[in-house]
Order: sequence, then C-alpha cells, then structure tokens
Amino acid sequence: MAATTSRTLELLSLLQSHRHWSARELVDRLGVSERTLRRDIERLRELGYRIESMRGSAGGYRLEAGTGLPPLLLSDDEGVAIAVGLRSQATAGLRGAEHTTLSALAKIEQVLPPALRRRIDALASHATIGAGGREASARPTPEVDTELLGLLALGCRDSERLRFTYTDAAGESTSRVVEPYRLVPVARRWYLLAWDRQREDWRTFRLDRISDLFETRVHFEPRPMTDEAARARVETALRWRDRSVRARVVVDLPRAELVDHLGWYGRDVVADGPARCVWPLEADTVENLVVALMWVPRGIGYRVDGPPEVLEFLAAQAERFTAAVGLRGDSR
Repeated sequence: MAATTSRTLELLSLLQSHRHWSARELVDRLGVSERTLRRDIERLRELGYRIESMRGSAGGYRLEAGTGLPPLLLSDDEGVAIAVGLRSQATAGLRGAEHTTLSALAKIEQVLPPALRRRIDALASHATIGAGGREASARPTPEVDTELLGLLALGCRDSERLRFTYTDAAGESTSRVVEPYRLVPVARRWYLLAWDRQREDWRTFRLDRISDLFETRVHFEPRPMTDEAARARVETALRWRDRSVRARVVVDLPRAELVDHLGWYGRDVVADGPARCVWPLEADTVENLVVALMWVPRGIGYRVDGPPEVLEFLAAQAERFTAAVGLRGDSR
C-alpha cells in the first residue's frame, strides 16, 4: 500500500509538472506496466483530479485546464474554518485585507471538492459579516460546531425548514421549527436569524445553544429582507437582551388555555405537561416584568422562577400589599 501511494503521488507530480504525457513516457518514468498506470490514473480521478485520456499517435494523459493545483485534502471542519477566517479577515478593517483575503479564498475554493465547496459557498452568501462591537473582546468566545455552521448556511441558501433543540439563557430546552434566513456574527458569537413557525415571528438563536439539528427537506418561500435589515434586527434583539430582565412563570393551566387567554402575548408559552405550562417573561426593568403577572387568570396558581432581584422585588411588594390592605382595614 505504501509503495502504491508513493507511486500515485509521483504520477500526480509528473502530471502537474508537464501538461501532456504519453502513456509510454509515464510507464518508463514510473517503471510500471500500462495496466498499473491505468489503475493509478483511476485512483487520482477518484480523488477528484480531472485527468483527460487521449488516444492515437498523440495520445496520453494530461490534467484538465484549471487543475494546476490539486484539490486540498481538508476535512469539512477545516474547510469551513478557512472560509470563515478569510471572510472575517476581509472585513477586519486592515488596509488591503479585503482584496488579498478574498483572492486567496477564491483560489482555495477553486480546488476544493464539490461537496465542501457547496457548503462554503452557502456560508459565504448567507452569512452577514461585519456586525459587532468593540465590547466583544472582553467576552469569552463560545465554541461553535463548524459542521452545524455549514448546515445552517445551506438551510439559509436553499430556503429549507429546519428543526432543532434550542437551550435558552435560563437553561430551558425547547424544540423549534424555523425558516432560516441569515447567519450573523456579533460580538464574537454567531447568531441565526430565522422565522419561528410556532411563534409566528422573527427570532434570533445563538449557534452554540442549538443542538439536534434536523434537515426537513421542506422548502419555503423566503420573506423579503436586506442584509442590512437582518443585521439591524439581530443587533436590536441583542441590545434588548443585554439590558433586559428575565423570569419564568410556571402556570397551573394547559398551554392552550393560557395562550387563548394571553393572545399575542402568549406566543412564547411552552407546555410543561398536560395541565401546566411555562410563560417566559422579559422586560427592561423588574417593575415592568412584574406588571405582566397581572395577566395570569384569577384563581390560577403560579410560581415565578427568576434572578434574585426579581424574587426580592416580588417579596417586598407582597409585604407592601399586605401592609396596604391592613392600613385600609384600620381606616374603616
């Protein structure tokens, strides 16, 4: 096997050094039979090298035009990483970087295997580069599965519905069915902008919180949106999240009943068994978040799970309400 591999690489080197070789010249150079030469040629073709065979007195072998460089032996992860790195470098603000890095990327893509080139092309055309801020450097960078990144890019490009499990900041996991639109890097993190079919609204998903991706093979008609609008939507969502307060309200009602009661405000409610559901709340202040609790139907039990500032505020308000009732009773 080692001798075969060495001989095949020597054959490849000869084909690259000279555009045309007769079969007799190659047989003499390699010291093999014509049958062995044909087998070695077929091995190179299986690896993706386009080699022409010519018959007659001027016959022989040559690499097809455009294959002066061999297909790079890269794993899918390595290929996606190169594409992401070069395209990020192109927008890093360095003088001359855009031209040189995109030129290098173009040369690499010319010799990549078709399947990997398809994934990188999807990433290039459906990743909105350039969003982010200087505050990103102080944050740890979460790891993102490069295979996942490539598959999401294909979903965006091909307008294919995707299903995956998403784990939010509170650690709660939900199943999502989305129509992916754009991949946007912000603050050294990758985000997917997609239309959430269950919520019937745009949603932004952090890629490092996505798991169990399933390609449905169901296609959709994409909603019109420019790259600038997509980036602005993601940045707005992230600014809101950075300054917002979150809590979970566990309500003793079936999901359908609470959604029917809340209407549009119950779009994010998820079931927690047949007779209980979870209503995630988010607001810019603790006070505004607590106001939403007034929407829980009267007589229905519920529990609030959230950060200490939310629970402490609720406890303090409970004491104030109790005191207010007591004062009102004394005044009668």
